[in-house]
Amino acid sequence: MSMRSGKIIKAPQELERAPDKQGSLKQNGLSVIKFCLHTQGTTGSYFLKDHMLLFVKSGVYTVQFKNQEYTVRSNEMVFLHKSIRIDYIKSGEPGSEFMLDYMMFFLNEKMLEEFVQFSGFKPGYTVNGITPVSIMQVNELTRSYIASLKPYFENPDEVKDGLIRLKFMELLFHLAHTNDHFLYQLLQPNTERNSNLEKLMEENITNPISISDLAYLSGRSLSSFKRDFQTVYHTSPLKWIRNQRLDKAKKLLAETSLSVTDVCFSTGFENVAHFSKVFKLQVGLPPSEFRLQSKQSEEKIK
Repeated sequence: MSMRSGKIIKAPQELERAPDKQGSLKQNGLSVIKFCLHTQGTTGSYFLKDHMLLFVKSGVYTVQFKNQEYTVRSNEMVFLHKSIRIDYIKSGEPGSEFMLDYMMFFLNEKMLEEFVQFSGFKPGYTVNGITPVSIMQVNELTRSYIASLKPYFENPDEVKDGLIRLKFMELLFHLAHTNDHFLYQLLQPNTERNSNLEKLMEENITNPISISDLAYLSGRSLSSFKRDFQTVYHTSPLKWIRNQRLDKAKKLLAETSLSVTDVCFSTGFENVAHFSKVFKLQVGLPPSEFRLQSKQSEEKIK
C-alpha cells in the first residue's frame, strides 16, 4: 500500500460526514459508527483522536501503521490505539457485489475509567509497552452483542444516553473476558518516555496532530513537552511544525505536478485558504506563483 496525497481524516469527528455512513450512536464523547458500501479497494488515511475498535461483518479491511499491514476479515476485530495515523484499503466480498459492512467503536479515557470502577476489572499481569495495532479475538458472545446493536441504528433518536453507555460497558465486559492482555494495554497510561524528540516530530510533521497529542505520544506532560522541545529546537512546536510543512510544500510545488490542494493536504495543512495565506506570508508569493517562478528558473538553468 502506498502513501497518498489526500487529506488525512480526523476520527471520529470527520467520519460523521462520510458518504458511506449508514448510522451512528453518540453519547457524551462516545460513538459507534456503522458503514456499508460497495467497494473494490477504497483507500485513505485517518488520524485517531480516540482509541478505536473496528469490527468487520463482511468484506476485508486492511490497516497499515508505519510499515506493517494488518488484515481484518469477516467476523474479526482490530484495536487501534489513540494518537496514531493509519492508512487503509477496504474491499467488499466478491460474491455480494463487493459489499463491505463494518462498525467503528470509539472509546475515550473517561469511559475506560468508569468501566474499571464499575466492573472492578484487574488485569492478571503486566504488559511492557503499548501495542498500537492488534487483531482481536471475536467469540460467539461478542458476535451476538454486535448483532444486538442493529435496532439501535434503525431508531437512534429513540435510544436513551444511558442505554448507549450500558452497551459500551457490555462491549468492554466481552473484551475483558476474552482479551485480558488487550484491556491492560488500553488501561495503562503511556509511561514510555520517547526521549528522541527528533524521531517523534519527523514521524508526525504531516499528521493533523495537536501539541497535546504530541506530548501524549512522547510520554510527557504538556508543560514538560513544551519545555523539552524549546531546549532541543529553540522555538515553539507550532512554529517548527509550520516551517517544516512549508519547506515540504515548497519542494513539492517545485518538483512535482501535484495540485495546490494536494500539496496542502499532503503536507499536513487542513484548509487550502489558510495554507495559501501562510505560504504567501512566509515565502512572499502565493503557492501557484511560487511554482511558476520555480519552473521558469529551472528552464533558464537548462
